[in-house]
Amino acid sequence: MNVAIIQFPGTNCDVDTYRIFSNLLKVDVSFIWHNENDLSNFDAVVLPGGFSYGDRLRAGVIAAHSPVIQELKKFSLKRKPIIGICNGFQILVESELLPGALLKNSNQKFVCKWVDLKVENNNNIFTNYFKSNSLIRMPIAHNEGRYYVDTDKLTELERNNQIILRYVDSTGNASVQGNPNGSISNIAAVSNLEGNVLGLMPHPERASESILSPDLSTNGLGLFHSMIHSLEVLLKK
Repeated sequence: MNVAIIQFPGTNCDVDTYRIFSNLLKVDVSFIWHNENDLSNFDAVVLPGGFSYGDRLRAGVIAAHSPVIQELKKFSLKRKPIIGICNGFQILVESELLPGALLKNSNQKFVCKWVDLKVENNNNIFTNYFKSNSLIRMPIAHNEGRYYVDTDKLTELERNNQIILRYVDSTGNASVQGNPNGSISNIAAVSNLEGNVLGLMPHPERASESILSPDLSTNGLGLFHSMIHSLEVLLKK
């Protein structure tokens, strides 16, 4: 098993993410520069967080035109796992590998804090480690994280179980108080229709070691465990 971590100019969560796969999950992982056009040797791809191209024009839009993106689209058609974290999510949306848009936070400010989340769909290769409706915590750190789709697309996402995580308050309700950025329907993570591409604004790599967590939890590691376990099953077929 080999995981690729895509690096763009301005990526800054690549080393953190590498550590999770290499040190904690003990799988082979490699950094891939954005001008590469061959992902055939990899079983999964991660687009980590950061500020690709300094968020010029808007977050993720320049990176979406990198050579590796065309290869990533071919990779997606093979139903191999792709996960975009924060800026990675923004790049996946701008690349049209995921639906919707990520707008400036409703308060027009950079938001950096730990948030409560609910696992809306655990029948997914990225969340099958969790129980249905599990309440978990991860940190966010973004300026353009307000997820938006129109009403028809929102209905479609709901119907197809593509909403994977929602922001909630401390009681588990998807309330205004629990929504840190104004995302429509409190959406924190979505998948494509096939379920092999995931984008999320929270940072699981920053919630995978207890020493980094205010409550000593490692909820983020569950997401990576899910992906690796699902891959192991797929590779045995």
